[in-house]
Amino acid sequence: MSNQTLSTVHGRAAGAPPVSATERPLQYLTFWLGSEVFGMDIRTVREIIQAGPMTALPLMPQFVRGVINLRGSVVPVVDLNARFGRPASTLGKKSCVVVFDTLRQGERVELGLLVDAVSEVIKIAPADIEAPPDFGSVLRRDFIQGIGKVGQRFVVLLEPDRALDVREMAQLCEQAQERALA
Repeated sequence: MSNQTLSTVHGRAAGAPPVSATERPLQYLTFWLGSEVFGMDIRTVREIIQAGPMTALPLMPQFVRGVINLRGSVVPVVDLNARFGRPASTLGKKSCVVVFDTLRQGERVELGLLVDAVSEVIKIAPADIEAPPDFGSVLRRDFIQGIGKVGQRFVVLLEPDRALDVREMAQLCEQAQERALA
């Protein structure tokens, strides 16, 4: 591939200096929760499936919607609205489960996120990502990687390893069980 072709592929003028890895736009899967747009790094997303029947688990917090069978594997599904302290999601025609990878004690774990609708994959340059706000957010600050500026709108970029920390969610499940048994 010629330099001219490479420049065109990366959207840069011919002869421009190469783009460093920290300047390259990152890709985010965007999805809707109510009227808000959120995004997560596409590299963690395994697949997207239409929301369907889930097996509910007893004594789980409201945000653990249940489990699904994904080609023989049991995958827990977290209702992202409920995880953020909002009312539980209502399943609709566009409801989806975003299956993604997270780490737990150095081991890869698949989790499903119930979202209202999946939108698109977008690119956001690191220069267009602002730090999470210190105030005014409806989410815990540590759940947010940043705020991406895309044209005239903003996309809340999630920090899934914190927002969906398996250890923290397990502790919340244990607390819910203790309250139910008390």
